[in-house]
Amino acid sequence: MFPPRLRCWRVAAALTSRTFCSRSGRAPDMKEVRNRLREIVGASTNWSDHQQAMAERASLSSMLVKSQSDLPSKSMKDSFLEVHLPLGSEPLLREKYLTFHNTVRFGRILEDLDSLAVLISYSHTYNPALKRSPLSIVTALVDKIDMRHHVIYPDCDIKFTGHVTWVGRTSIEAKMHMAQYRDGAYAPVLDATFVMVARDPENKRAAIVNPLKPEGPEDEKLFQEGEANKSRRVELSTASLLKVAPTAEERKIVHSLFLNTLDNKTVSFRSRVLPPNSVWMQDAKLKGLEICHPQERNIFNRIFGGFLMRKAYELGWANACSFGGCRPTLVAVDDILFQKPVDIGSLLLLSSQVCYSEGKHIQVRVHSEVFDPLTRTHNTTNVFHFTFASDRDVPNVVPETYGESMLYLDGKRHFNQTVL
Repeated sequence: MFPPRLRCWRVAAALTSRTFCSRSGRAPDMKEVRNRLREIVGASTNWSDHQQAMAERASLSSMLVKSQSDLPSKSMKDSFLEVHLPLGSEPLLREKYLTFHNTVRFGRILEDLDSLAVLISYSHTYNPALKRSPLSIVTALVDKIDMRHHVIYPDCDIKFTGHVTWVGRTSIEAKMHMAQYRDGAYAPVLDATFVMVARDPENKRAAIVNPLKPEGPEDEKLFQEGEANKSRRVELSTASLLKVAPTAEERKIVHSLFLNTLDNKTVSFRSRVLPPNSVWMQDAKLKGLEICHPQERNIFNRIFGGFLMRKAYELGWANACSFGGCRPTLVAVDDILFQKPVDIGSLLLLSSQVCYSEGKHIQVRVHSEVFDPLTRTHNTTNVFHFTFASDRDVPNVVPETYGESMLYLDGKRHFNQTVL
């Protein structure tokens, strides 16, 4: 979409206003992306220094504007980035991404996408007059990740590209694409859409970002798609099963599932029988626990969102693998909502549930919450949705309670949006 000269990317974190190119004139790698993010906010790799740097960020609040009209408009090309992941040429790096089955750990890719989305957003809000950005930009939502190729080779270089495609008052939509070099050319692997939000230097209140001005029909089309995505998210939130009753068609589905599990011998509401080739929903779950150490912190002294996505994905994959009886492939990631930040030192509880299955497809929902052992309270932080495909037909997952039936319908909705 953009000319080759944009391989030299303007980094929001640069301490001068010059255009930055990686060493040897090539596109930067993920290590350089994360280093640049630290420079943007003045973060340190040392835990004690990092805390002090975050405390000093409070003084940057005076640099925030009160109106979006006070900020210059930016174009999509202003935020365009190209980043390489040299798995083919750097064996030591490859070890970090390698699975036992000689494939690429997709959880690591999620971490990279999250870091890239943050840097893209900072590139959009770049102000050459400021040494450090007063904005704290964090991931609010992973709207969609569509897999265009289900195999990621561990010994071939990867290229990420992306830019801002829509902007609200305090939110930013970033689209990214991942391709892998094979047989002499880069072939598309996935497309991702992230929604980021800007906060004040202490990450307490919303902050205003630069408006986006589309240039040409292609930019305008992407911007209108961003508007449509926002409307769709509002519509889905309004129709959530946590807020409103199922539709008439969905109620028929739930009642049909109930009738299929009745014991004809007893004709009792309490006596339930599992249909053939089926699994009760309560038997299709896995749980995990993570102690959130400082090593997994982000540039704002909270747990890195990419780390949370990686852990949720790996638990969801294991759940789908156990349910289907084979190693599944990822079809899509859908509607990952970041409700609350996770503090360092938290006990993070992860619960994975197969909530819908159809043919060779498995829909998995992973719920994460922080547990406070002193107050015995639980607070939801994230909800993740993954669609997997098996190489064989999988069992039908069957709900037994009303709550499980709502999970089933929610899973079916996500599946329909992703696959159908």
